[in-house]
Amino acid sequence: MSLSFRQTDILELAKRNGRVSVDDLAERFGVTVQTIRRDLTELAEAGKLDRVHGGAVLRSGVTNIGYEDRRDLNEEAKARIARRCAADIPDGASVFLNIGTSTEAVARQLLGHKNLMVVTNNMNVANILVENPDCQIVVAGGILRRADGGLIGNLTVNTIRQFKFDHAIIGCSALDAEGDLLDFDFQEVSVSQTIIAQARRVWLVADGSKFQRSAPARIASLAEIDTFYTDTPPPAPLPDRCREWQTRLVICR
Repeated sequence: MSLSFRQTDILELAKRNGRVSVDDLAERFGVTVQTIRRDLTELAEAGKLDRVHGGAVLRSGVTNIGYEDRRDLNEEAKARIARRCAADIPDGASVFLNIGTSTEAVARQLLGHKNLMVVTNNMNVANILVENPDCQIVVAGGILRRADGGLIGNLTVNTIRQFKFDHAIIGCSALDAEGDLLDFDFQEVSVSQTIIAQARRVWLVADGSKFQRSAPARIASLAEIDTFYTDTPPPAPLPDRCREWQTRLVICR
């Protein structure tokens, strides 16, 4: 379909924020809510967005959205989450950072830390941390995924098995109502599962847009996560389940 200028702007807002609201869009563009609803319906019919009550969210499916779009998505929320997570990492720790724009945000917040060892399968994380002279960087080998600088495959898994980390900081593509962490790439899932197995403490960094998305491959349950850093309270019943599982929930406002 050929998008109108307003629909193009709506789609860009959804890419940045994960979701859009009918009322907010009507006020922003100075049109009626009925006009916005028609716009969202047409974008949904074109496969660009999924309609939800009161608005729309980025379309879920079996493939992830592009890396550059993910980098811009909820950038401020990711920065808040990263600052809070990094503040809990002590100097002198061994840390694993996996693939994702949220873990890259954490890496930026570690530039002032001292005497760190960071192991990563994310080339972007390694390049960020080069600026910290007090950080030893170990890059796990593997197949380079050019789309986002991630390293995946059996070589990556075998490298990770040589370590036992104090902290593993991981992201995910989606988080469902059962508390399952989900992703799109099956090879990346096996790497993430190995990271969890090799860490003394596992911390998840995931902004609120992940509650609105779905992905086909299961990484783990929140029951296996020690601390979950996010920017908005998860939908029910996840807060209760976090308490049952003794998963610490940190809301980074």
